[in-house]
Amino acid sequence: MSLGITEILLILVVILLLFGGKRIPEVARALGRATYEYKKAKNILKEEAKGLKDAIEETADKPEEYQPKDV
Repeated sequence: MSLGITEILLILVVILLLFGGKRIPEVARALGRATYEYKKAKNILKEEAKGLKDAIEETADKPEEYQPKDV
């Protein structure tokens, strides 16, 4: 699905009508901040998941030090 020049211009006109010329920089700044925070949170979660995966793999590779007794 690709947007042509007509669709892009139509979207820009609608944005201009909705927000006005003075509010567009504010909206763009807020959108930029939201995108930055999303990427930052995504990277933090990815690092934590990798750490957990590494810890699980490390634990699984170790021989069992404690062997339960048969009762």
